[in-house]
Amino acid sequence: MFSFMKLLIKPTTSDLTSRFISSQVKTAIVMLNMGGPQHVDQVGGYLKRIMTDRDMMQLPIQNTLGPYIARRRTSDVQKKYAEIGGGSPILKWTNLQGKLMCEKLDKISPSTAPHKHYVAFRYVDPLTETTLEQVEKDGAKRVVLFSQYPQYSCATSGSSFNAIYSHFLIKKFPEDLKMSIIDRWATHPLLIKTIGSRISDELKKFSESERNDVVILFSAHSLPLKAVNRGDAYPSEVSSTVHAVMEELGYAYPYALVWQSKVGPLPWLGPFTDDALKGYVKQGKKNFILVPVAFVNEHIETLHELDIEYCKELGEELGIKKIHRAAAPNDHSLFIDAIADIVSQHLRENKPVSPKFLLRCAHCVSSRCYESKQWYSNVCRST
Repeated sequence: MFSFMKLLIKPTTSDLTSRFISSQVKTAIVMLNMGGPQHVDQVGGYLKRIMTDRDMMQLPIQNTLGPYIARRRTSDVQKKYAEIGGGSPILKWTNLQGKLMCEKLDKISPSTAPHKHYVAFRYVDPLTETTLEQVEKDGAKRVVLFSQYPQYSCATSGSSFNAIYSHFLIKKFPEDLKMSIIDRWATHPLLIKTIGSRISDELKKFSESERNDVVILFSAHSLPLKAVNRGDAYPSEVSSTVHAVMEELGYAYPYALVWQSKVGPLPWLGPFTDDALKGYVKQGKKNFILVPVAFVNEHIETLHELDIEYCKELGEELGIKKIHRAAAPNDHSLFIDAIADIVSQHLRENKPVSPKFLLRCAHCVSSRCYESKQWYSNVCRST
């Protein structure tokens, strides 16, 4: 009788949609990133999540001081987002990158198709835990956790991976799910060609005589020196990207690696981007290209810090003749080829977790980091 009654109940549209989506996802590609507020009303919550994340920063009485700092900074940060259009475009770019990547993956890796991308932000919607729940609802058979930070840092990539570990501490990991991770890809040849292409686009905007004087400044988010001294891999991996790009360009221009976005009074990795510009101007340099070497799409640190604070305001203050900023990879065709190739190669090699990922920093004292890496070692398995 019960079975007969079920036949009489018409499925709802949402039921049919859910079943259709579930049948269409074999491999889920979860794209991990920090994220950015899509509108100014999200800024407060975004900052609070950052300031209370001990993987990102360590503060005394963090649960009290973190929210206080977030409240104090909210108004100023909202103004910056208003100046770049009212919100971060990082979700737009990540969704476009994921869509194009999966279209290419379906063609070059049919055995693991259909593929579907998911966006998992650390500090703003779509939040990591919400995305993981959606992946499970969609019935994916295999999940690839794909860090969108090419260079690994405990404060960025590590925080996202730890958030996934924390999610499954309170929610049972699906027994039939195969999970693997792509934790870094700093020197992938197509990533290097993408950045090189972006620089070449800007070089064309200089006259031939100016071009000989151009200084290329690769700018990456800085890191507290205590993290560097702990053994964080980020500085060396960013450096490897820089040297690979300059090799692609034939080492034809003077260049330097500089650092941006310092927060707080503690010592951070330098030289800072603004200080480097001041120093080179004193040396008589007049033409510059700023290159966001650790960001794969536009967001507040490219659109405001690099474009407005440095290229426009500081450039005018210092009397710089010409200063341009190379675009982030965004939807560059070479970059889409790069991320599709990274995932397809990962799926072919069938190495669910890299030995480097499982190695902690030399002076790591975080029990959470230890427990997280042990969990990944046990959960990520061959398919």
